[in-house]
Amino acid sequence: MWKRKAWMIKPPIDHPMEMRYRPLLESMVPPDPMSKLKLKRGSPREEFPCLDGNYTCMAQVLDLHMYTRQFNRATESGVIFDDIIRPGLEDPGTREGPLAVGCLAGDAQSYILFCTFFDRVIEAYHSYKVVPHVIQQSDLNYDNLKGGDDFDHIYAVSCEVSVVRCVEDYCFPTHISRGERRELLTVAKEALAQLSEEFPGKLYSMDELNEEMKDKGIIMDAPPPSLMKFGVSRDWPDARALWVSEDGTLAIWINMEDHVRLVSSRNDANVQEAFAAVCVNLVKLEALYKKLRRPFVWKPHLGWVVSSPAELGTGMKASITVRLPHLAAHSRLRGLLSRLRLRMEATDPDVYKLSNVESIGLTEVELTQQVVDGVKLLVRIEKRLEQDDCFDDLLPAQK
Repeated sequence: MWKRKAWMIKPPIDHPMEMRYRPLLESMVPPDPMSKLKLKRGSPREEFPCLDGNYTCMAQVLDLHMYTRQFNRATESGVIFDDIIRPGLEDPGTREGPLAVGCLAGDAQSYILFCTFFDRVIEAYHSYKVVPHVIQQSDLNYDNLKGGDDFDHIYAVSCEVSVVRCVEDYCFPTHISRGERRELLTVAKEALAQLSEEFPGKLYSMDELNEEMKDKGIIMDAPPPSLMKFGVSRDWPDARALWVSEDGTLAIWINMEDHVRLVSSRNDANVQEAFAAVCVNLVKLEALYKKLRRPFVWKPHLGWVVSSPAELGTGMKASITVRLPHLAAHSRLRGLLSRLRLRMEATDPDVYKLSNVESIGLTEVELTQQVVDGVKLLVRIEKRLEQDDCFDDLLPAQK
């Protein structure tokens, strides 16, 4: 094959105009945010955290190789990888305690920039593999929920349904500034004022709430120390607020563990009503935030994006408090809860709160239905144990 002689290859021509404007063109290229941060750090090996005795999902998936890959990255708002994993280092969990994710996103971009890490945490915590082309589905039609209003009141004590949302273009609580937090409160005031026109309610600051409740002997406590350590509760109680509906069926927290949290709590176990209260008003609130050009953060493959990977996807948690004195002491309880995909927390002697483990991969209706069906089965087993009967025929198939 004919080869061109080296002396015939001409160097590229530098045009005078190009030389003149090249510095200007280069200055227009978005700089790497990390290059602006003058962090006095050692090498990734020198900075790699000690994970001995750490029982979080973060510790399960993090190794030196992954840490090195994330080490020199920063989001546009300045979130670095050490900010992401700090919660798990501050609170390493225990071997016997419930599994915690051990990390929090500083902003929505964190899930994209540090996706290698977050995708593995999501898989470890939710048993759900994030696939870019698989879209998280949503179903807020409360009529699709079956059997959430017919619990045996002797066993089922109360219930709660909550959902969290974060607002586009604002940092999440671990990284947010005071100014951003106050802007979010201003937006919330506008949205909730419009919501109150149709669904009467009142917005309280933390000071106003304590003053209102003082006569009833109720004082709003400061957040737990863990949230202080993570940075979630910085500047407490600045720009934090609570909206409460006039009929008491719905509460909306502003700037707590996320930008917005809707909660419907009931002194009975009518999950159907609690779920409906959240779904109806969430749809209305989402429309009001969009109208104010402050939409909630949504990514097709992740669903509703919030600060904790534990609530990613739907942001929904449904819980039912149940009396289970016999089953709680049974040796097969742990395996049963694993099959039903439920988490159990003790609240009082023989009384336990049961809630969904996952928040992604299923719709809101499917997650709540999972809790409803699971709790009904546990109540049936409890009744069998009261009669010293076997309950093997009630056990679900291993998933």
